[in-house]
Amino acid sequence: MITVLIVDDQPLQRFGFRMLVDSNPDTEVVGEAQNGVEAVRQATELRPDVVLMDVRMPGLDGIEATRRILADGGRSHILMLTTFDLDEYVYAALRAGASGFLLKDAYPEELLAGIRAVAAGDAVIAPALTRRLLDAFADHLDPAAGRPVSDPRLDALTGREREILVAIGQGWANREIAERLVLSESTVKTHVGRILAKIGARDRIQAVIFAYDLGLVRPHDDG
Repeated sequence: MITVLIVDDQPLQRFGFRMLVDSNPDTEVVGEAQNGVEAVRQATELRPDVVLMDVRMPGLDGIEATRRILADGGRSHILMLTTFDLDEYVYAALRAGASGFLLKDAYPEELLAGIRAVAAGDAVIAPALTRRLLDAFADHLDPAAGRPVSDPRLDALTGREREILVAIGQGWANREIAERLVLSESTVKTHVGRILAKIGARDRIQAVIFAYDLGLVRPHDDG
């Protein structure tokens, strides 16, 4: 059973999400919060598998709530819910550690699939779209974005792993990496798992951001 915490400042929106999640045999709502402060408190107390987090709320918004929940070392995965697919709130949410985002007008089956995916440790946004988001907003939100910097976590990577990390940062899927580097897809998948563990990334989204921030991939560089 996948446990879910719903965070939204609109009661009707929370009711709709609860009806959907509780009607599914493998998901269960364990709590609701109407603002970021309540979200942080309930995430700490309930330890849900997934937090459905509204981005824009009065007071403590969804981005800062996400940052605090993950900084606390919680096991929860954050799935952001937004009205707009390309805004700087989504960009900030990914940097805060969210495992992905969905539009609020997504189909019910898309929301349930997203909950299952993040609960399993996957990301609900393509790495290539993550790259586009970074490219779209990093230049004016973070002047240092894309400049080469050193990080001890890179030293733990083999040459091949570093090469694959760059490919991940450029938004390539495992199949594309396998084709370009002449490897089997299963070998690439093994490398990706090791890379995520070594750099401390929760998912491929965070690996893209890591590669981007360290200058392994530069803004608007398509590889």
